[in-house]
Amino acid sequence: MPYIPTTEEEKQRMLETMGFKTFDDLIEAIPEKLRLKEPLDLPEPLSELEIMRLVRELISRTLSAQVANSFLGAGVYDHFIPAAVDTIISRPEFMTAYTPYQAEVSQGTLQAIFEFQTMICELTGMEIANASMYDGATAAAEAVLMSVRKNHKQKAVLSGTLHPEFLKVIKCYTEGIGLELITIPAKEGRIDAEAFASAIDANTSCAVIQTPNFYGNLEEMFELEKIVHQQENCFLIAAVDPISLAIFNAPSEYRADIVVGEGQALGNPMNMGGPLFGFFASSLDLARSMPGRIVGATVDVEGKKAYVLTLQAREQHIRREKATSNICSNEALCALAATVYLSLLGKEGLREVALQSFRKAHYLASEICKLNGFSLAYPRAPFFKEFVISTPLSATEIIDKLLKRNIFPGLDLAAYREPNQLMLAVTEKKLRADLDELVQALKEAANV
Repeated sequence: MPYIPTTEEEKQRMLETMGFKTFDDLIEAIPEKLRLKEPLDLPEPLSELEIMRLVRELISRTLSAQVANSFLGAGVYDHFIPAAVDTIISRPEFMTAYTPYQAEVSQGTLQAIFEFQTMICELTGMEIANASMYDGATAAAEAVLMSVRKNHKQKAVLSGTLHPEFLKVIKCYTEGIGLELITIPAKEGRIDAEAFASAIDANTSCAVIQTPNFYGNLEEMFELEKIVHQQENCFLIAAVDPISLAIFNAPSEYRADIVVGEGQALGNPMNMGGPLFGFFASSLDLARSMPGRIVGATVDVEGKKAYVLTLQAREQHIRREKATSNICSNEALCALAATVYLSLLGKEGLREVALQSFRKAHYLASEICKLNGFSLAYPRAPFFKEFVISTPLSATEIIDKLLKRNIFPGLDLAAYREPNQLMLAVTEKKLRADLDELVQALKEAANV
Protein backbone atom coordinates (compact mmCIF):
# COMPACT_ATOMS: atom_id res chain seq x y z
CA MET A 1 0.00 0.00 0.00
CA PRO A 2 1.45 3.44 -0.88
CA TYR A 3 2.48 5.86 1.82
CA ILE A 4 -0.02 8.76 1.61
CA PRO A 5 0.35 11.53 4.22
CA THR A 6 -2.50 13.97 4.80
CA THR A 7 -1.81 17.64 5.47
CA GLU A 8 -3.96 19.86 7.67
CA GLU A 9 -5.08 21.78 4.57
CA GLU A 10 -6.19 18.55 2.90
CA LYS A 11 -8.10 17.48 6.01
CA GLN A 12 -9.90 20.83 6.07
CA ARG A 13 -10.89 20.53 2.41
CA MET A 14 -12.23 17.04 3.08
CA LEU A 15 -14.35 18.34 5.97
CA GLU A 16 -15.70 21.23 3.87
CA THR A 17 -16.57 18.82 1.05
CA MET A 18 -18.64 16.78 3.52
CA GLY A 19 -20.30 19.94 4.88
CA PHE A 20 -18.46 20.22 8.20
CA LYS A 21 -16.34 22.98 9.65
CA THR A 22 -14.37 20.98 12.20
CA PHE A 23 -13.53 17.38 12.99
CA ASP A 24 -15.68 17.61 16.14
CA ASP A 25 -18.65 18.44 13.92
CA LEU A 26 -17.97 15.24 11.94
CA ILE A 27 -18.05 13.03 15.05
CA GLU A 28 -20.89 14.85 16.80
CA ALA A 29 -23.03 11.68 16.75
CA ILE A 30 -20.45 9.86 18.90
CA PRO A 31 -21.27 10.26 22.64
CA GLU A 32 -18.85 12.51 24.48
CA LYS A 33 -17.86 9.78 26.95
CA LEU A 34 -16.63 7.56 24.11
CA ARG A 35 -14.36 10.17 22.56
CA LEU A 36 -10.60 10.19 23.09
CA LYS A 37 -9.69 13.16 25.26
CA GLU A 38 -5.92 12.89 25.20
CA PRO A 39 -3.60 12.21 22.25
CA LEU A 40 -2.51 8.61 21.84
CA ASP A 41 0.87 7.76 23.34
CA LEU A 42 2.62 7.32 20.00
CA PRO A 43 6.21 7.98 18.96
CA GLU A 44 7.06 11.01 16.88
CA PRO A 45 6.02 10.83 13.22
CA LEU A 46 8.52 9.42 10.75
CA SER A 47 9.23 10.09 7.12
CA GLU A 48 8.63 7.42 4.47
CA LEU A 49 12.37 6.65 4.42
CA GLU A 50 12.48 6.27 8.21
CA ILE A 51 9.38 4.08 8.25
CA MET A 52 10.80 1.75 5.60
CA ARG A 53 13.99 1.39 7.62
CA LEU A 54 11.95 0.60 10.74
CA VAL A 55 9.83 -1.97 8.89
CA ARG A 56 12.92 -3.69 7.47
CA GLU A 57 14.48 -3.81 10.93
CA LEU A 58 11.32 -5.39 12.37
CA ILE A 59 11.20 -7.91 9.52
CA SER A 60 14.80 -8.89 10.19
CA ARG A 61 13.78 -10.03 13.67
CA THR A 62 11.37 -12.60 12.19
CA LEU A 63 12.62 -16.03 11.23
CA SER A 64 10.53 -16.78 8.14
CA ALA A 65 9.95 -20.10 6.42
CA GLN A 66 11.76 -18.64 3.41
CA VAL A 67 14.94 -18.39 5.48
CA ALA A 68 14.67 -21.16 8.08
CA ASN A 69 14.31 -24.87 7.41
CA SER A 70 10.79 -24.92 8.80
CA PHE A 71 8.56 -27.91 9.52
CA LEU A 72 5.70 -25.95 11.06
CA GLY A 73 2.15 -26.84 10.06
CA ALA A 74 -0.90 -27.32 12.29
CA GLY A 75 -3.29 -25.87 9.72
CA VAL A 76 -1.04 -23.37 7.89
CA TYR A 77 1.41 -24.88 5.40
CA ASP A 78 4.40 -23.78 3.34
CA HIS A 79 3.51 -25.04 -0.13
CA PHE A 80 5.14 -23.64 -3.27
CA ILE A 81 3.23 -20.75 -4.85
CA PRO A 82 3.92 -19.97 -8.54
CA ALA A 83 4.88 -16.33 -9.12
CA ALA A 84 1.96 -15.94 -11.52
CA VAL A 85 -0.50 -16.21 -8.61
CA ASP A 86 0.61 -12.95 -7.00
CA THR A 87 0.94 -11.23 -10.39
CA ILE A 88 -2.64 -12.03 -11.36
CA ILE A 89 -4.32 -11.26 -8.04
CA SER A 90 -2.39 -7.96 -7.85
CA ARG A 91 -4.14 -6.63 -10.95
CA PRO A 92 -6.10 -3.54 -9.85
CA GLU A 93 -9.46 -4.87 -11.02
CA PHE A 94 -9.04 -7.74 -8.54
CA MET A 95 -7.00 -6.12 -5.78
CA THR A 96 -9.33 -3.12 -5.33
CA ALA A 97 -12.65 -4.90 -5.92
CA TYR A 98 -14.98 -5.20 -2.94
CA THR A 99 -18.28 -7.06 -2.76
CA PRO A 100 -19.80 -7.40 -6.25
CA TYR A 101 -23.33 -6.19 -5.55
CA GLN A 102 -23.65 -4.64 -9.01
CA ALA A 103 -23.37 -7.61 -11.33
CA GLU A 104 -23.27 -5.44 -14.45
CA VAL A 105 -19.90 -3.98 -13.43
CA SER A 106 -18.47 -7.01 -11.61
CA GLN A 107 -18.53 -9.79 -14.18
CA GLY A 108 -14.81 -10.56 -13.83
CA THR A 109 -14.94 -10.91 -10.06
CA LEU A 110 -18.17 -12.91 -10.21
CA GLN A 111 -16.77 -15.26 -12.83
CA ALA A 112 -13.61 -15.84 -10.74
CA ILE A 113 -15.77 -16.70 -7.72
CA PHE A 114 -17.92 -19.01 -9.86
CA GLU A 115 -14.78 -20.80 -11.04
CA PHE A 116 -13.62 -21.10 -7.42
CA GLN A 117 -16.91 -22.70 -6.41
CA THR A 118 -16.66 -25.12 -9.34
CA MET A 119 -13.13 -26.16 -8.38
CA ILE A 120 -14.12 -26.75 -4.75
CA CYS A 121 -16.96 -28.97 -5.98
CA GLU A 122 -14.56 -30.92 -8.19
CA LEU A 123 -12.12 -31.38 -5.30
CA THR A 124 -14.72 -32.45 -2.75
CA GLY A 125 -17.14 -34.22 -5.07
CA MET A 126 -20.00 -32.17 -3.62
CA GLU A 127 -22.78 -30.59 -5.65
CA ILE A 128 -22.53 -26.97 -4.56
CA ALA A 129 -20.04 -24.66 -2.82
CA ASN A 130 -20.36 -21.10 -1.58
CA ALA A 131 -18.15 -18.10 -2.36
CA SER A 132 -15.76 -18.91 0.52
CA MET A 133 -15.71 -18.23 4.27
CA TYR A 134 -13.49 -16.35 6.71
CA ASP A 135 -11.38 -19.45 7.48
CA GLY A 136 -11.64 -23.16 8.10
CA ALA A 137 -12.65 -22.79 11.75
CA THR A 138 -15.60 -20.48 11.08
CA ALA A 139 -16.64 -22.68 8.14
CA ALA A 140 -16.85 -25.64 10.53
CA ALA A 141 -18.85 -23.61 13.03
CA GLU A 142 -21.24 -22.40 10.33
CA ALA A 143 -21.70 -26.01 9.19
CA VAL A 144 -22.82 -26.96 12.70
CA LEU A 145 -25.29 -24.06 12.77
CA MET A 146 -26.61 -25.03 9.34
CA SER A 147 -27.21 -28.59 10.53
CA VAL A 148 -29.24 -27.35 13.48
CA ARG A 149 -31.31 -25.09 11.20
CA LYS A 150 -32.13 -28.05 8.96
CA ASN A 151 -33.01 -30.79 11.47
CA HIS A 152 -33.71 -28.78 14.66
CA LYS A 153 -31.83 -31.28 16.81
CA GLN A 154 -29.93 -30.10 19.85
CA LYS A 155 -26.68 -32.05 20.02
CA ALA A 156 -23.44 -31.91 18.03
CA VAL A 157 -20.72 -34.56 18.34
CA LEU A 158 -17.19 -33.28 17.76
CA SER A 159 -14.08 -35.33 17.22
CA GLY A 160 -11.37 -34.75 19.83
CA THR A 161 -8.86 -34.94 16.98
CA LEU A 162 -10.36 -31.83 15.41
CA HIS A 163 -8.02 -28.82 15.34
CA PRO A 164 -8.20 -27.20 18.82
CA GLU A 165 -8.90 -23.79 17.27
CA PHE A 166 -11.83 -25.29 15.34
CA LEU A 167 -13.20 -26.65 18.60
CA LYS A 168 -12.90 -23.25 20.27
CA VAL A 169 -14.62 -21.42 17.42
CA ILE A 170 -17.47 -23.95 17.27
CA LYS A 171 -18.01 -23.54 21.01
CA CYS A 172 -18.02 -19.75 20.64
CA TYR A 173 -20.40 -19.74 17.66
CA THR A 174 -22.91 -22.08 19.26
CA GLU A 175 -22.96 -20.56 22.72
CA GLY A 176 -26.41 -19.37 23.68
CA ILE A 177 -28.49 -21.49 21.27
CA GLY A 178 -28.97 -24.41 23.66
CA LEU A 179 -26.82 -26.81 21.66
CA GLU A 180 -25.13 -29.61 23.57
CA LEU A 181 -21.55 -30.18 22.40
CA ILE A 182 -20.02 -33.61 22.96
CA THR A 183 -16.28 -33.98 22.30
CA ILE A 184 -15.11 -37.54 21.68
CA PRO A 185 -11.59 -38.22 23.02
CA ALA A 186 -8.75 -39.35 20.81
CA LYS A 187 -7.48 -42.92 20.92
CA GLU A 188 -4.03 -43.58 19.47
CA GLY A 189 -4.15 -40.39 17.43
CA ARG A 190 -7.61 -40.92 15.95
CA ILE A 191 -11.19 -40.64 17.12
CA ASP A 192 -12.32 -43.34 19.56
CA ALA A 193 -14.84 -45.13 17.32
CA GLU A 194 -16.62 -46.90 20.20
CA ALA A 195 -17.09 -43.71 22.19
CA PHE A 196 -18.18 -41.98 18.98
CA ALA A 197 -20.84 -44.60 18.29
CA SER A 198 -22.12 -44.34 21.86
CA ALA A 199 -22.50 -40.57 21.57
CA ILE A 200 -24.56 -40.56 18.35
CA ASP A 201 -28.29 -40.80 19.07
CA ALA A 202 -31.64 -39.64 17.73
CA ASN A 203 -31.09 -36.11 19.07
CA THR A 204 -27.73 -35.67 17.31
CA SER A 205 -27.84 -32.93 14.72
CA CYS A 206 -24.37 -33.50 13.28
CA ALA A 207 -20.94 -34.99 13.76
CA VAL A 208 -17.77 -33.07 12.86
CA ILE A 209 -14.72 -35.13 11.88
CA GLN A 210 -11.42 -33.86 10.50
CA THR A 211 -9.29 -35.95 8.13
CA PRO A 212 -6.35 -35.69 8.04
CA ASN A 213 -6.95 -34.69 11.65
CA PHE A 214 -5.03 -32.23 13.81
CA TYR A 215 -2.24 -34.76 14.32
CA GLY A 216 -2.02 -35.41 10.57
CA ASN A 217 -3.64 -38.86 10.82
CA LEU A 218 -6.32 -40.18 8.48
CA GLU A 219 -9.64 -41.10 10.07
CA GLU A 220 -11.69 -44.18 9.08
CA MET A 221 -14.33 -42.05 7.36
CA PHE A 222 -16.22 -44.89 5.67
CA GLU A 223 -16.78 -46.64 9.00
CA LEU A 224 -17.59 -43.44 10.88
CA GLU A 225 -20.09 -42.42 8.19
CA LYS A 226 -22.09 -45.58 8.78
CA ILE A 227 -22.39 -44.69 12.46
CA VAL A 228 -23.56 -41.14 11.72
CA HIS A 229 -26.14 -42.04 9.11
CA GLN A 230 -27.72 -44.75 11.22
CA GLN A 231 -29.62 -41.85 12.74
CA GLU A 232 -32.19 -40.19 10.51
CA ASN A 233 -31.32 -36.64 9.34
CA CYS A 234 -28.00 -36.63 11.16
CA PHE A 235 -25.36 -34.75 9.15
CA LEU A 236 -21.75 -35.77 8.67
CA ILE A 237 -19.49 -32.71 8.48
CA ALA A 238 -16.04 -33.47 7.10
CA ALA A 239 -13.19 -31.00 7.64
CA VAL A 240 -10.48 -31.73 5.07
CA ASP A 241 -7.11 -30.60 3.75
CA PRO A 242 -7.75 -29.63 0.09
CA ILE A 243 -4.29 -30.78 -1.02
CA SER A 244 -4.99 -34.28 0.33
CA LEU A 245 -8.05 -34.62 -1.91
CA ALA A 246 -5.76 -34.96 -4.93
CA ILE A 247 -4.81 -38.48 -3.80
CA PHE A 248 -7.37 -39.56 -1.19
CA ASN A 249 -11.11 -40.24 -1.36
CA ALA A 250 -13.33 -37.27 -2.05
CA PRO A 251 -15.74 -36.61 0.85
CA SER A 252 -18.65 -37.40 -1.47
CA GLU A 253 -17.36 -40.98 -1.69
CA TYR A 254 -17.88 -41.51 2.03
CA ARG A 255 -21.22 -39.66 1.85
CA ALA A 256 -20.30 -36.52 3.75
CA ASP A 257 -23.23 -34.09 3.89
CA ILE A 258 -21.17 -30.94 4.38
CA VAL A 259 -17.48 -30.42 3.61
CA VAL A 260 -15.42 -27.59 5.07
CA GLY A 261 -11.77 -26.78 5.39
CA GLU A 262 -8.97 -24.25 5.50
CA GLY A 263 -7.91 -23.23 2.00
CA GLN A 264 -4.64 -21.43 2.79
CA ALA A 265 -2.58 -24.26 1.30
CA LEU A 266 -4.07 -23.43 -2.10
CA GLY A 267 -1.83 -20.61 -3.29
CA ASN A 268 -1.82 -18.43 -0.20
CA PRO A 269 1.37 -17.70 1.81
CA MET A 270 1.68 -18.52 5.51
CA ASN A 271 1.63 -14.81 6.45
CA MET A 272 2.13 -15.54 10.15
CA GLY A 273 -1.26 -17.23 10.23
CA GLY A 274 -3.43 -14.92 8.16
CA PRO A 275 -5.40 -13.85 6.29
CA LEU A 276 -6.91 -17.25 5.64
CA PHE A 277 -10.02 -18.41 3.81
CA GLY A 278 -12.42 -21.26 4.35
CA PHE A 279 -14.32 -23.34 1.85
CA PHE A 280 -17.80 -24.76 2.32
CA ALA A 281 -19.56 -27.33 0.13
CA SER A 282 -22.61 -29.54 0.47
CA SER A 283 -25.32 -31.45 -1.35
CA LEU A 284 -27.64 -29.37 -3.51
CA ASP A 285 -30.66 -29.79 -1.25
CA LEU A 286 -28.85 -27.79 1.47
CA ALA A 287 -28.12 -24.81 -0.78
CA ARG A 288 -30.76 -22.48 0.65
CA SER A 289 -29.46 -23.02 4.16
CA MET A 290 -25.85 -22.22 3.27
CA PRO A 291 -24.12 -19.31 5.00
CA GLY A 292 -22.60 -16.48 3.01
CA ARG A 293 -23.46 -16.30 -0.67
CA ILE A 294 -23.33 -18.25 -3.90
CA VAL A 295 -22.48 -17.03 -7.39
CA GLY A 296 -24.44 -18.58 -10.24
CA ALA A 297 -24.27 -18.51 -14.03
CA THR A 298 -27.20 -17.42 -16.18
CA VAL A 299 -27.86 -15.53 -19.43
CA ASP A 300 -28.67 -11.84 -19.87
CA VAL A 301 -31.47 -10.31 -21.97
CA GLU A 302 -29.30 -10.74 -25.07
CA GLY A 303 -28.71 -14.42 -24.39
CA LYS A 304 -25.07 -13.96 -23.37
CA LYS A 305 -23.59 -15.82 -20.42
CA ALA A 306 -23.62 -13.76 -17.22
CA TYR A 307 -22.74 -14.24 -13.56
CA VAL A 308 -24.84 -13.10 -10.59
CA LEU A 309 -25.09 -13.48 -6.85
CA THR A 310 -27.73 -16.22 -6.96
CA LEU A 311 -28.15 -16.81 -3.23
CA GLN A 312 -27.08 -14.32 -0.61
CA ALA A 313 -29.05 -15.07 2.54
CA ARG A 314 -26.88 -12.79 4.67
CA GLU A 315 -28.25 -10.38 7.22
CA GLN A 316 -27.12 -7.44 5.04
CA HIS A 317 -29.58 -8.56 2.38
CA ILE A 318 -32.59 -9.96 4.21
CA ARG A 319 -34.23 -9.61 7.61
CA ARG A 320 -31.88 -10.76 10.32
CA GLU A 321 -34.20 -13.46 11.66
CA LYS A 322 -34.26 -15.09 8.19
CA ALA A 323 -30.53 -14.86 7.51
CA THR A 324 -28.50 -18.05 7.35
CA SER A 325 -25.61 -16.34 9.16
CA ASN A 326 -24.18 -12.96 10.06
CA ILE A 327 -21.01 -13.49 8.03
CA CYS A 328 -20.41 -10.08 6.49
CA SER A 329 -18.23 -11.02 3.53
CA ASN A 330 -16.19 -13.72 1.88
CA GLU A 331 -12.41 -13.85 1.49
CA ALA A 332 -12.60 -13.11 -2.24
CA LEU A 333 -8.96 -12.21 -2.87
CA CYS A 334 -7.65 -15.29 -1.03
CA ALA A 335 -10.19 -17.44 -2.86
CA LEU A 336 -9.05 -15.87 -6.13
CA ALA A 337 -5.46 -16.85 -5.30
CA ALA A 338 -6.67 -20.43 -4.79
CA THR A 339 -8.49 -20.33 -8.13
CA VAL A 340 -5.39 -19.13 -9.96
CA TYR A 341 -3.22 -21.68 -8.13
CA LEU A 342 -5.50 -24.59 -9.02
CA SER A 343 -5.78 -23.38 -12.62
CA LEU A 344 -2.00 -23.24 -13.00
CA LEU A 345 -1.35 -26.65 -11.43
CA GLY A 346 -4.27 -28.54 -12.88
CA LYS A 347 -5.29 -31.99 -11.67
CA GLU A 348 -1.93 -33.62 -12.35
CA GLY A 349 0.03 -30.78 -10.78
CA LEU A 350 -2.03 -30.87 -7.59
CA ARG A 351 -1.65 -34.64 -7.47
CA GLU A 352 2.12 -34.21 -7.74
CA VAL A 353 2.11 -31.72 -4.85
CA ALA A 354 0.15 -34.17 -2.70
CA LEU A 355 2.29 -37.17 -3.63
CA GLN A 356 5.56 -35.38 -2.99
CA SER A 357 4.32 -34.09 0.36
CA PHE A 358 3.16 -37.60 1.29
CA ARG A 359 6.36 -39.36 0.24
CA LYS A 360 8.71 -36.83 1.80
CA ALA A 361 6.79 -36.86 5.09
CA HIS A 362 7.01 -40.64 5.26
CA TYR A 363 10.71 -40.63 4.40
CA LEU A 364 11.39 -38.12 7.17
CA ALA A 365 9.32 -40.05 9.69
CA SER A 366 11.18 -43.28 8.93
CA GLU A 367 14.58 -41.58 9.25
CA ILE A 368 13.69 -39.92 12.57
CA CYS A 369 12.48 -43.24 13.96
CA LYS A 370 15.95 -44.67 13.35
CA LEU A 371 17.31 -42.32 16.05
CA ASN A 372 17.52 -43.65 19.60
CA GLY A 373 14.77 -42.21 21.77
CA PHE A 374 12.62 -40.98 18.86
CA SER A 375 9.49 -42.75 17.65
CA LEU A 376 6.15 -42.13 15.99
CA ALA A 377 3.63 -41.16 18.63
CA TYR A 378 0.86 -42.94 16.71
CA PRO A 379 2.52 -45.81 14.80
CA ARG A 380 -0.76 -47.52 13.88
CA ALA A 381 -2.35 -44.44 12.34
CA PRO A 382 -1.78 -43.69 8.63
CA PHE A 383 -0.86 -40.06 7.95
CA PHE A 384 -0.63 -37.66 5.03
CA LYS A 385 1.99 -34.88 5.25
CA GLU A 386 2.05 -34.26 8.99
CA PHE A 387 2.95 -36.55 11.88
CA VAL A 388 3.79 -36.53 15.58
CA ILE A 389 7.01 -37.90 17.07
CA SER A 390 7.76 -38.72 20.68
CA THR A 391 11.07 -37.20 21.80
CA PRO A 392 13.63 -38.26 24.39
CA LEU A 393 13.63 -34.75 25.87
CA SER A 394 11.12 -31.95 25.89
CA ALA A 395 10.09 -30.57 22.52
CA THR A 396 10.71 -27.08 23.90
CA GLU A 397 14.36 -27.91 24.50
CA ILE A 398 14.72 -29.42 21.03
CA ILE A 399 13.19 -26.36 19.38
CA ASP A 400 15.49 -24.01 21.32
CA LYS A 401 18.55 -25.95 20.22
CA LEU A 402 17.55 -26.23 16.57
CA LEU A 403 16.54 -22.59 16.21
CA LYS A 404 20.20 -21.72 16.75
CA ARG A 405 20.86 -23.69 13.56
CA ASN A 406 18.09 -21.92 11.64
CA ILE A 407 15.82 -24.96 11.82
CA PHE A 408 12.27 -24.86 13.13
CA PRO A 409 11.52 -28.54 13.78
CA GLY A 410 7.75 -28.28 14.17
CA LEU A 411 5.03 -27.57 16.72
CA ASP A 412 5.62 -28.17 20.41
CA LEU A 413 2.58 -30.10 21.68
CA ALA A 414 3.25 -29.11 25.29
CA ALA A 415 0.35 -26.65 24.94
CA TYR A 416 -1.86 -29.72 24.39
CA ARG A 417 -0.50 -31.56 27.44
CA GLU A 418 2.14 -33.53 25.53
CA PRO A 419 5.53 -31.98 26.49
CA ASN A 420 7.61 -34.69 24.82
CA GLN A 421 5.89 -34.61 21.47
CA LEU A 422 6.72 -32.66 18.34
CA MET A 423 4.41 -32.32 15.32
CA LEU A 424 6.13 -31.91 11.96
CA ALA A 425 4.69 -30.94 8.56
CA VAL A 426 6.41 -31.69 5.26
CA THR A 427 5.46 -30.22 1.89
CA GLU A 428 6.72 -30.67 -1.66
CA LYS A 429 9.13 -27.75 -1.14
CA LYS A 430 11.46 -29.80 1.03
CA LEU A 431 14.61 -31.16 -0.59
CA ARG A 432 16.26 -34.39 0.53
CA ALA A 433 19.03 -32.23 2.02
CA ASP A 434 16.47 -30.29 4.11
CA LEU A 435 15.09 -33.51 5.56
CA ASP A 436 18.51 -35.01 6.24
CA GLU A 437 19.63 -31.78 7.88
CA LEU A 438 16.75 -32.01 10.34
CA VAL A 439 17.48 -35.65 11.15
CA GLN A 440 21.12 -34.87 11.85
CA ALA A 441 20.19 -31.87 13.99
CA LEU A 442 17.74 -33.94 16.03
CA LYS A 443 20.40 -36.58 16.55
CA GLU A 444 22.91 -34.03 17.84
CA ALA A 445 20.34 -32.18 19.95
CA ALA A 446 19.42 -35.36 21.78
CA ASN A 447 23.04 -36.61 21.87
CA VAL A 448 22.10 -39.95 20.32
